[in-house]
Amino acid sequence: MSLAASPGGSLELALIGNCAVGALIDDVGRVVWGCFPRFDGDPVFCSLLRTDDELGVFAVDIADFDRAEQHYLENTAILVTRLFDRNGGGVEITDFAPRFRLHGRMFRPMMLVRQLRRIGGSPRLTLGLRPACGHGAARPEVTWGSHHVRYVTPDLTLRLTTDASITALLQETPFFLEDRLTLLLGPDETVHESVAEIGRRFEEETAGYWRDWVRALNIPYEWQEAVIRAAITLKLNAHDDTGAIVAAMTTSLPEAADSGRNWDYRYCWLRDGYFVVNALNRLGTTHTMERYLGYIVNIAADAAGRPLQPVYRIDGRADLEERIEPALPGYRGMGPVRVGNQAYRQVQHDSYGSAVLAATHVFFDQRLTRRGDEALFRRLEPLGELAVAHHDQPDAGLWELRGSARVHTYSAVMCWAACDRLARIADHLGLTERAAYWSGHARIIHAVVCRRAWSERRGAFVASFDGDTMDASLLLLAELGFLAADDPRFAATVEAIATELKRGDFIFRYVEQDDFGEPENAFLVCTFWYINALAAIGRKDEARALFEKMLAARNRHGLLAEHIDTRTGELWGNFVQTYSMVGLINSAIRLSVRWDQAF
Repeated sequence: MSLAASPGGSLELALIGNCAVGALIDDVGRVVWGCFPRFDGDPVFCSLLRTDDELGVFAVDIADFDRAEQHYLENTAILVTRLFDRNGGGVEITDFAPRFRLHGRMFRPMMLVRQLRRIGGSPRLTLGLRPACGHGAARPEVTWGSHHVRYVTPDLTLRLTTDASITALLQETPFFLEDRLTLLLGPDETVHESVAEIGRRFEEETAGYWRDWVRALNIPYEWQEAVIRAAITLKLNAHDDTGAIVAAMTTSLPEAADSGRNWDYRYCWLRDGYFVVNALNRLGTTHTMERYLGYIVNIAADAAGRPLQPVYRIDGRADLEERIEPALPGYRGMGPVRVGNQAYRQVQHDSYGSAVLAATHVFFDQRLTRRGDEALFRRLEPLGELAVAHHDQPDAGLWELRGSARVHTYSAVMCWAACDRLARIADHLGLTERAAYWSGHARIIHAVVCRRAWSERRGAFVASFDGDTMDASLLLLAELGFLAADDPRFAATVEAIATELKRGDFIFRYVEQDDFGEPENAFLVCTFWYINALAAIGRKDEARALFEKMLAARNRHGLLAEHIDTRTGELWGNFVQTYSMVGLINSAIRLSVRWDQAF
């Protein structure tokens, strides 16, 4: 194995991070993706979207490579990779981003820590730190001192502080690892302590933080390891500073081979954010929800009664103009690589319901120190008015169709949900007149949906008003409370979706041709929705069997991408996909036996 070797193109990746920055590490310990100074920044590490390792990688190469092992430290976001050579030599690499409480606040610097430890023989290593800038177009300017290297880009400067040989690092000269080395890659700040001691202390404190965080989770009895890993992963996709939650850490990983369905997911979709905070709230962690609520309230205030965008930048800004970055060939050479997302210009009327549903928790959850009050309710009411005005108007839908607009059933149902939850909040606050007002609108929208989205020919609800096609989002009708789980119309809709959208063990989101042709791979969260729907209509054994198959679809670290090839089981699409991990958590909670029934 050499540093110039192709990364091979695989989503057998692990995620590390600290809610400020994140990075993806491949199965031999190379950092192949990581953006600075935050999730949507310039990808300093971008070899995931290249066909070689010449740029955008942080590698630890072992001479005469034989095999690799890799695992997370239990209940943490700390990754351990072990590389072995053919002569009995071995090195252990520990990777993490520091996160722990310090001086009364959360310490989460823009930093990656790599610790190397000899575990056998005489491993001969080569360090290859090759950051990129300008979205893979250039190399940073490099300066160095006795124990550090500075990488200067037009946007920021990163400093690597280390007790390794600077010459060996800069010239990529092989050396024998005698004992231990530590590499701190972070802000351009002088380190005044021993690098080894800082690395040791940061690892200990970070492990302690994550284990304490996991200890506070209300997890189901069954599938605990899978749920814990999913919960940590969701947490890593939340940006502490602003409260935004990104859909994934990556851009332009295609939904299917050579499909052109390459999108930038490093932003906050209101819909995805709702699903994430709802799942984390079910597990008993409320901080992410509280931060996200602040994010969406500020967005709603900035909108000043205008329609919400479906997606915003991490900092809440609205402009996400999409462009193609020609310097990056793409995953396995399958471009284009996009930065920005033109979906921000789309009309997606489900956004109003997503925002109100996310906010509803704070009015009813007594664990929270700052609860929802009448002032917050009044700030949410304009979203309800938008839902009333647009519930029967065409939009791009939650699947963000770029070439057509219809009155999507899911969007209309989410408009109903906005009014329904506002009515419940008003009633809870004792605002009788407002409760009646919103209940009235909810009843009207409910009747419209039942009249125009029910197909007598299909004997089921369909994807759009007066339409004839199926859409996997209809599997959420019971979960959203639009229909009772025992409503025959819901069971009929579940059956119709299985008939039309199920391929092997997986549910497609839809199957009709769109702007890019017919979908080739299944959108993973839809199968979790189907599992939950099966359980809701009493087919729990069937749901459990399918859930086990979904667990088997994860990569070696328990992580899921956005899509899956139903024939080969290969993961495709942006990674790690929060939607998919939310689906895993929700299905595990629904299907697991209760703790008091387990013994």
